[in-house]
Amino acid sequence: MLSPYRVLDLTTERGLLCGQLLGDLGADVIQIEPPGGSRARRLGPFVDDVPHPDRSLYWWSYTRNKRSLVLDVTQPRGRELLLALARNAHFVIESHDPGAMAAQGLGYDDLAAVNPALVYVSITPFGQTGPRARWADADIVLLAAGGPLVLTGDADRPPVRLPVPQAYLHASADAAVGAMVAHHERMRSGRGQHVDVSAQQSMALATQSYILCEAVGHAPVQRSAGGLVNGPLRIRLLFPARDGHVAITFLFGSAIGPFSRRLMEWIHAEGGCDAATRDKNWLAYGEALLDGSEPIAEFERVKLVVERFTRSRTKAELLAAALERGLLIAPVATIDEVLESPQLEARAYWQDLPHTELGRTVRHPGPFAQFGGSPVRHRRRPPLTGEHTEEILRDDLGLDDVARAALHAARVA
Repeated sequence: MLSPYRVLDLTTERGLLCGQLLGDLGADVIQIEPPGGSRARRLGPFVDDVPHPDRSLYWWSYTRNKRSLVLDVTQPRGRELLLALARNAHFVIESHDPGAMAAQGLGYDDLAAVNPALVYVSITPFGQTGPRARWADADIVLLAAGGPLVLTGDADRPPVRLPVPQAYLHASADAAVGAMVAHHERMRSGRGQHVDVSAQQSMALATQSYILCEAVGHAPVQRSAGGLVNGPLRIRLLFPARDGHVAITFLFGSAIGPFSRRLMEWIHAEGGCDAATRDKNWLAYGEALLDGSEPIAEFERVKLVVERFTRSRTKAELLAAALERGLLIAPVATIDEVLESPQLEARAYWQDLPHTELGRTVRHPGPFAQFGGSPVRHRRRPPLTGEHTEEILRDDLGLDDVARAALHAARVA
């Protein structure tokens, strides 16, 4: 889909996913790295626990379908070469602090002067403007500033972040969408523009409708491990199984109440509760809890009934019953179970890419979507440091052997 287009990717670990998404769609993505390689290459874990820039699993996760060019853009000659590449590029992605690229003569205005059709995407913690634009960032800072952090963790202790950094993955995905929107406008008008992505704003969007609670005067949602708290109600969504956990949508109302009714009918049939518990009005149960006609303590008791029941069965048994009886139960998969998923296998999700430097193939996550007419393909494994420097200098910039040798001697490339 994007095979005619070229992307210059100057992102750090903040924005690597954006370029990978465009590369998955067919664009020629050139990852421009400083001498010694991107600092993202130094982020673990590493293959076989051997720290090395070309063994970083973090790097491997976000750089497939890219070429690597080592270029010191802080030197005048490096800047000249980047401008030369920009003349024929369609997108530039960068994730440096606000003003850092402009200070080097490589901001949007500088590149638009040589290529007015360029779509220039900036990914930063808080955006290019505003009182927090230059604040220091970390994943936990952005989750806190955007709102999701308040929902994560146990209610009786401070909130916690997820172990895998999330903020810049959301920002990078939003940046890829923003790039495509700007590209659509370019197809109409012929002109590019600056796409300014704030990771804080991306995280705010990730709270979905919860961010609107305060705005409409609704009680704000509070964190509760394995569920959520809405006013006096503690909604539980995770329950133990004999061999792990399952997610159960155990709620009420016209949409979900019938599922809860069928669950309690099953529990009663297996001797797990009495008829009175089974026969509660699950459609109107939420209203009964809120108006006090059903004590909150009784709801807590019912949740323990469900817990005792699920704890006595395996995840597979609970899933089989859910499919047979029409229940909202889903197993919580481990990483190994995801890797062995028959559903993902049937859809040919996993892709094996040859890593010649390791002498073996490595399984990579597959495409983010399947397109019937133009399937996403993993054309390239993640590149080694500067792996394509020579071919880009020679074939894309037209530099001869003498010119390339001079660049290497000056440590520009």
